[in-house]
Amino acid sequence: MPTHSFLPLITQAIHAPSGHNTQPWRFSIQGDAICIAPDLRRALPVVDSDNRELFISLGCAAENLVLAASKQGYATQVHSDETTGNIRIQLTRQDIPSNPLATQITRRQTNRSLYSAQRIPDDVIAQLQQTPSEAGVQIFLYANGTPSYTQIGHHILQANALQMKNPAFKQELKTWLRYNKKHQDSTRDGLSYAAFGAPNVPRWLAEIAMSFAMREAPQHKSCQQQINHASHFALFTLEQNGIPHWINLGRTLQRFLLAATAQNIAHSYLNQPCEERQIAENMAQALSLNTLPVILLRLGYAAPRPYSLRRKLADVIDGEIEHPFQVT
Repeated sequence: MPTHSFLPLITQAIHAPSGHNTQPWRFSIQGDAICIAPDLRRALPVVDSDNRELFISLGCAAENLVLAASKQGYATQVHSDETTGNIRIQLTRQDIPSNPLATQITRRQTNRSLYSAQRIPDDVIAQLQQTPSEAGVQIFLYANGTPSYTQIGHHILQANALQMKNPAFKQELKTWLRYNKKHQDSTRDGLSYAAFGAPNVPRWLAEIAMSFAMREAPQHKSCQQQINHASHFALFTLEQNGIPHWINLGRTLQRFLLAATAQNIAHSYLNQPCEERQIAENMAQALSLNTLPVILLRLGYAAPRPYSLRRKLADVIDGEIEHPFQVT
């Protein structure tokens, strides 16, 4: 089977989300399989010290690939190595139905804007609640105005305050900020100025503005507005920690995000309370959960934002590429 026939699948895989848009993956084509390996050079040792969010991102990429493969007539088997975190996806030509979520891969985006405060209908929430989950993953949805929603909001603000007081956290974040179009286009990764709705201004000016914004008071205000204007929180929890469980959560998360995208529901991450261990434990206790909070999303309605760029395939694939594609 010619290796170039799998390149469109990898093109779809790299539309997955990742922390700070680090895109921490390497792909290789091995016969009738595609392997995804962690690129630990793109790890976030401060905010993601155990690489949990990194492996969740790999799970998201794997799920994109599986969905895209169904559209191309491939059945898949997914295996992950619990030691290395490498994911092997075996592809077999079969007459299988295309999963409709595959059409949402390039539409999905992390929308960091302020949402409209419009309520997501109950029947749509019920559909999202039924997203198929991998083993050990649970999804909890909390509506704005409920006591649980308010509790989560308090924990977001507490964790955000901790992170804004941590110089190492802020320095790590700054290394992944892309301050204007020239900076964004030169790296094709990181947190783009455009995704935040910032103007395309000289870098020195953008750096001053970002330094002002990256303080506890402005961030507290921004988080509070995001909490107030969202319709629901979606909290993903795990029964156990470990690489295979994180990958499972990533696959489940990606299905959820694509299902939300199909309903024109915007999403963005408010992971602060999940990233601070003590606050995560306190939040689980406040919500009467016996599982570990790992990923927290806000959901609502918003106009689309510019898409974050993805690196070229030549930069994420091991080996020669006969006919390279470019993702924008």
